[in-house]
Amino acid sequence: MTGMPNLSYIDTDAALAELAQRLADEPLIALDTESNSLFAYREQVCLIQISTRSADYVLDPLAALDVRRLGPLLANPAIEKVFHAAEYDLICLKRDYGFVINNLFDTMVAARVCGYKNIGLGTLLGEITGVALDKSHQRDDWGKRPLPMDALHYAQMDTHYLPQLHDYFAARLTELNRWEEARESFDEMAAVAPGVRSEFDPEGFWRIAQPNQLSRREAAILRELVIFRDEMARQRNQPPFKILIDKALVGLAQAAPTTLDGLERVDGMGPGHVRRYGQALLAAIRRGQSARLPTPPPPERPADPVLVERYSALREWRKERAQARGVESDVIISRDALWELAGRMPATTEELRTISSLGAWRAARYGDEILAVLERFRPPAQANGTGEGKS
Repeated sequence: MTGMPNLSYIDTDAALAELAQRLADEPLIALDTESNSLFAYREQVCLIQISTRSADYVLDPLAALDVRRLGPLLANPAIEKVFHAAEYDLICLKRDYGFVINNLFDTMVAARVCGYKNIGLGTLLGEITGVALDKSHQRDDWGKRPLPMDALHYAQMDTHYLPQLHDYFAARLTELNRWEEARESFDEMAAVAPGVRSEFDPEGFWRIAQPNQLSRREAAILRELVIFRDEMARQRNQPPFKILIDKALVGLAQAAPTTLDGLERVDGMGPGHVRRYGQALLAAIRRGQSARLPTPPPPERPADPVLVERYSALREWRKERAQARGVESDVIISRDALWELAGRMPATTEELRTISSLGAWRAARYGDEILAVLERFRPPAQANGTGEGKS
């Protein structure tokens, strides 16, 4: 860790209060988070990394910290908040703490607006700064305590170089005259909805049953198995897939074994599964065999072919526009915005501005081109009647 500052580990509320006061005077802070989605029934933020241009901090939300002390800092528009690939971090931070984030700069988004195709943090740092990131701790259980020092240094590296990366892409956005476009994307990212802690839905088994074309009796067995798996996951505080993978559940529902030996012959089952859950699984299978046959949910209505045709035309326009600019297609306009445009068929620039997923900058930059594409799908009388209304 040559050239790296000492890492400050914040695990008391007093230390966090002091840090929050110190950071209030910083014009820029870089942030990242680590969560435990691979290791817990309900994931939570387990580390929050913060770097300034001169210091690095790792906050331990699992200690006695009032993490909401960071709220005023994140909401303060005078402090620039730098993330890389912020969406998941923001979803988790908003879900766990209700934060509002203003003045966001996302180095991954900036790289995409500048035309970069390989946008991983390690790749960009290697190309721009020559720094090689150690990614060996990507799948660590961040909910464990104490964390080894090498894991903490890994976490430190994820924010330590973000101010430097920020400066590089801020300069590139200026050179390419793409700041306004990037700012709109940053603001859209900052407004991402918080994650929702959804409750277990016992009818969610159809998500597994239908793609695997299970019979209604097999689906009834699967339902009991899915309910059992969730109960075990909740008790053991593990993600459901750590109890039994979907493939094993489908195999059990299809084979409906009646013995422990039969359980072990199912693909995806091992001796450990049979030892821990064997009798309970057999009981779940028996319940499914005697349960009332479930009724599949109604199929989704097929998409309107005219709507799909409009969407396809807009997508083709977007592809050509992206190739001309040297960026990925969704940098031009998101898929959701294309569907909204295809569905609502705006006829004027004023109507374009009501497409919230489009954004004001894109509406101004690409509005005439979008309207020209949609004009091809308007009935002649309507097209003639709206043509004079454009502004």
